[in-house]
Amino acid sequence: MRLRLPAGGPWATVRDHLVDRLPIGAEQVDAMFRARAVVDLDGPLEPDAPFVPGGSVWFHRELPEEAPVPSEIGIVHRDDNILVIDKPHFLATTPRGRHVAETALVRLRRDLDLPDLSPAHRLDRTTAGLVLFVIRPELRGAYQTMFQNRLVHKEYEAIAPFDPGLALPRAVRSRIVKERGVPAAREVPGEPNAETVVELVEHRGGLGRYRLLPRTGQTHQLRVHLNALGVPILNDDLYPVVAQRPPDDFSAPLQLLAKVLAFTDPVTGVARRFHSGLALGSW
Repeated sequence: MRLRLPAGGPWATVRDHLVDRLPIGAEQVDAMFRARAVVDLDGPLEPDAPFVPGGSVWFHRELPEEAPVPSEIGIVHRDDNILVIDKPHFLATTPRGRHVAETALVRLRRDLDLPDLSPAHRLDRTTAGLVLFVIRPELRGAYQTMFQNRLVHKEYEAIAPFDPGLALPRAVRSRIVKERGVPAAREVPGEPNAETVVELVEHRGGLGRYRLLPRTGQTHQLRVHLNALGVPILNDDLYPVVAQRPPDDFSAPLQLLAKVLAFTDPVTGVARRFHSGLALGSW
């Protein structure tokens, strides 16, 4: 198996990256190095081989058994350049941790016979909705840069408790940090690095349907901000309390949906606007 190393990251060594990336644990990664089964173009790597941004390594490993996500991927749009999908809840965008085969990228490459497909951005595994993939490798940078430079309008929908005393709409700003190895992000004092506009669309039966407009893209930003307002998103297993969920439990999806993506196409110059065809089941 070939693994292309990311363009950047916190890893000092290739081993550190493999431990973080592969769903097999540190002991098995160390065993691969002892067996001289991790190689680059110059041959087998030692455990302290430095992480080289953008490099590649090769190795063989057995994939762990994964619980199949019982949902199909909806195709919202496809042309020669891009593919826009409706990602279901519980399906990771790309391989990471224990999720490899059961990811949108692997499924789409296989089912659509698009071996060069790559994501322009990512959506949390527990969040459903729109994700844009790039079909032609030479265009990958243009679309990824568009997301990195915040040139994409995003709208999310969430179901959460209704608080009649909560004044909305409002812009929520805070500083959010996400520590490696810690499941939940947290707000800390300091200059804000995250901003979300929160609007109440309607309410009934003690629940509200909210429109969320992120101005930034910090990890778990929408979940953190609604929790900070006292209205955590329904079925959130991280906020306000971390809850353990079996990997094959798909019974209570997080009620968060990436509803709209809109942008000026960086390749064609055409104005694009995509709407998710999914709906949140608790509403």
